[in-house]
Amino acid sequence: MAAWDLSVIVEDLGPDAAPITISVASDLHIGGVILKLVEKLQIKRDWSDHALWWEQKQRWLLKTAWTLEKWEVHADARLIFMPQHKPVKLGLPNGIILKLRACFSNPVFQTVMGICRMLGIRHPEELSLLRPVEEKKKKKDKDLSEDIYDLTEVPLSSVSRPCLYNGMPPHFADSDKLEAVYKMLSVTQPPPPPEVIAKQYRPASVVDKAHINGRWLDSSRCLMQQDIKGNDRLWLRFKFFSFYDIDSKYDVVRVTQLYEQARWAILLEDIDCTEEEMMLFGALQYHISKVSQSEPQMLCSNAALDDLETALQSLEVKMEGESSSASEYVYVFRPKKLTLKGYKQYWFKFQDTSISYFKSKEESIGEPIQQINLKGCEVAPDVNVAAQKFLIKLLIPAPEGMNEVYLRCDNEQQYAEWMAACRLASKGKSLADSTFQSEIDSIRSFLAMQKTNGSQGNAAASDESINPHSLVSPRYHKKYKPKQLTPRILDAYQNVNQLSLTDALMRFLQIWQALPDFGLSYVVVRFKGSRKDEVLGIAPNRLIRIDLSVGDVVKTWRYNNMKQWNVNWDIKQVAIEFEGNVNIAFSCLTADCKIVHEYIGGYIFMSTRSREKSDVLNEELFHKLTGGHEAL
Repeated sequence: MAAWDLSVIVEDLGPDAAPITISVASDLHIGGVILKLVEKLQIKRDWSDHALWWEQKQRWLLKTAWTLEKWEVHADARLIFMPQHKPVKLGLPNGIILKLRACFSNPVFQTVMGICRMLGIRHPEELSLLRPVEEKKKKKDKDLSEDIYDLTEVPLSSVSRPCLYNGMPPHFADSDKLEAVYKMLSVTQPPPPPEVIAKQYRPASVVDKAHINGRWLDSSRCLMQQDIKGNDRLWLRFKFFSFYDIDSKYDVVRVTQLYEQARWAILLEDIDCTEEEMMLFGALQYHISKVSQSEPQMLCSNAALDDLETALQSLEVKMEGESSSASEYVYVFRPKKLTLKGYKQYWFKFQDTSISYFKSKEESIGEPIQQINLKGCEVAPDVNVAAQKFLIKLLIPAPEGMNEVYLRCDNEQQYAEWMAACRLASKGKSLADSTFQSEIDSIRSFLAMQKTNGSQGNAAASDESINPHSLVSPRYHKKYKPKQLTPRILDAYQNVNQLSLTDALMRFLQIWQALPDFGLSYVVVRFKGSRKDEVLGIAPNRLIRIDLSVGDVVKTWRYNNMKQWNVNWDIKQVAIEFEGNVNIAFSCLTADCKIVHEYIGGYIFMSTRSREKSDVLNEELFHKLTGGHEAL
């Protein structure tokens, strides 16, 4: 074959250096090109991380056995010889910025796996990278240099050798400096000053909330293909709100960062909560901050906790096979149905995963007025302990969307039992399930935390140093003076001040996950055949169509009723087919349709994880469900 000249830019020589020209033939493989290039450079160093990037085609030539002819590389190709790992400035949920080496040549999914392995975060499939929100720099801010913790010397384990940094990352023990960085990753940050909270961007509407989701990077493509350069800023965040197998022994960094992300979501009103819940979140933050100063070892293994868990499990086994049905009077209300105006009392019977209701106890021998199967339903609490309001909102799957049913309980005990029963039934479990009692106990302890014990609060207020505006969102800074907020937060604090640091963090996350809007990611879309913009809410188990003008839920579709979904990449439209001949299609306005496709596929992937397979991440399945077949 005839020889021809190929010019290659070597990034390490600097931006002004002339390209290196080597003589090649079309049957020369990429490995041979690199060898010729390195020989001509005559620089002794380790080139093993370097590879060729083809700028016009936006692709890495990583298959070194392929020839120039197979890659279709000609003399006009602009090739750059550069390292595959480059430094990035990575912003974590707790606000810390790390400088570390990330892989620019693998798909982002693998890059995140490498970063998480290094930081000691299990289940990296729940996280991803996004472009940060641009901050407007004021002139006087220019002098303030931010703290960036340098981890560029720590090696990123390659995907081909996942065992290199399994478990606790040993590399953080190499020096005092690295140990200090690990401590910053695994210990919660103190409550931020109110002026810092006030300065942060807060979404004013659901459309504002939707814009952040346009910033996620594509998991299937590498950083270079998404125009990320060395030393660029990126954020690492939890993207899929489906948290698997959280274990306080192994998940120190994961729990801390998850808490920080949840805390900021609440402080910046990214997720709505009631005033009572805000006071409880404030009290828990105050307690966590207090305990983490006195408990520097953080979430260490707790032998007593392990024993308790074992005891609970054996107790649950004993309860197996006990009563699987229950019945009593409960009030029911069906919004938007003209048949029932307000709440009416009926005799309710719980059997397996269904509830049936009758006009009275006496009539419960005959046919019920209606039987409702709760398997796959949504169960949301609507509770105000002070006002003695105990509602359970049920969203029952139906071919045309979701039917709403509200149950009203008379007291705490009834509410805890029915709420636990509904939650289990929604997962396809009956009252005989071993977790029924622990679910009731968990709900009751949650209610106990919302109670106030006024007298103690005032006593505590005098000796506690507390800045309440650091613990609640800016809405309450305007609404209440600190001296009005302090007793309310300290009141709630009385119910949580006995918790260990681990328990307090887990309780915070538990309450956050119980909020009605938890786990919703929004995208502004235009449904096929519609003339107006609407919002699509993407949750871990369902899609929600939201009317933009009033914010009401129009329809809900569950993933487990989904037969197939696909994307027409030419017209950028997502089409989904559900059981019962329900078809929907929409185009995405605030995010690329690849992001929505990835969310849906990602949540379906999250639901396939099981304990037996939990140690091995099925990367191929993730890409199959999220990758798409984008038109090249």
